[in-house]
Amino acid sequence: MKKKMLALGLTAVMSISILAGCGGTGGNKASEGGSSNPAATENTGSSSDKKKFAIIFKSTGNPYGEKEMEGFKNAIEENGHEAILKAPDQPTAEAQIQMVEELISQKVDSIAVVGNDPDALQPALKKAMNAGIKIISLDSAVNAQSRSTHVNQADPERIGRTLIQGAYDMIGGEGEIAILSATSQATNQNTWIEWMKKELEDPKYANVKLVKVAYGDDLRDKSVSETEALLKSYPNLKAIISPTTVGIAAAGKVLTDKGLKGKVQLTGLGLPSEMAEYIESGICQWMYLWNPLDVGYLAGYTAEALVKGDITGAVGEKFTAGTLGEKEIIADGDGTQIMLGDPFKFDASNIAEWKSVY
Repeated sequence: MKKKMLALGLTAVMSISILAGCGGTGGNKASEGGSSNPAATENTGSSSDKKKFAIIFKSTGNPYGEKEMEGFKNAIEENGHEAILKAPDQPTAEAQIQMVEELISQKVDSIAVVGNDPDALQPALKKAMNAGIKIISLDSAVNAQSRSTHVNQADPERIGRTLIQGAYDMIGGEGEIAILSATSQATNQNTWIEWMKKELEDPKYANVKLVKVAYGDDLRDKSVSETEALLKSYPNLKAIISPTTVGIAAAGKVLTDKGLKGKVQLTGLGLPSEMAEYIESGICQWMYLWNPLDVGYLAGYTAEALVKGDITGAVGEKFTAGTLGEKEIIADGDGTQIMLGDPFKFDASNIAEWKSVY
């Protein structure tokens, strides 16, 4: 699987490099204040053929989100269209709703949203859909009534169970563990946590106790404070699992500053570029993730296929997602989804080759 994932990651990076060499895909970040950054693209067709594709991430200042939006932008520009990148200052549904309203007035063709709440955005997204705008979610889903389909990073069950299994191995099968999540409303985080709890129901975890689920709201300072609070409240804590790139990096810094290497283990979902120092130092033996560039890239191609009418979001439909190849829409509860792939394990044996990738 390592070779497959490495090839996938390198393919995405090569695509970015090639396009950048053509003067097209500099990494556009969401601007401060949550305003949009329309991507400057070369018009490969007539102006009437050029569509507007928007993406709304959770909040500004998140390296994972910046990579996800960059991947989305790459996909949209590959097809000769305009990408609009947006993210609010704070990870709230209210801020995202305001952005959806703005995009409706701009008459965009599609909106891809990383939901800060699964249900609160429904009225605004339904309004957009009624205006003829194609809606998808990615990463953190909105409910099925608010979208045509959802782009998922990996199988939620595999993620949740894998994180518990990893922590179990790190602590030798016994001790207290805690989870440092993003926001309490994040659908992806909550789904992973539910699968973590289900994995803990296995008798093999009889000596492992989940003492707390803390929320850092995907904000660095709050994640640092929550980590410090966990260590103070649970002096016998053996491991922290953080299924958020902001949280795991914040926890890594706290454990480093407090000299807790080997005393409190750390795993979760992290960016290789941010976690390399903690893996190399031994603070974090290993962690997991997928390529956020590819998540955004797949979302871009999904939105484009919807706008073209190649897909409607129904189970069984297939389309080609650029360098990622053919993808199929599958069931997702009351709705549908497109799965990117399996989570990948990063440790001391491979972090050096990945930390410069993303």
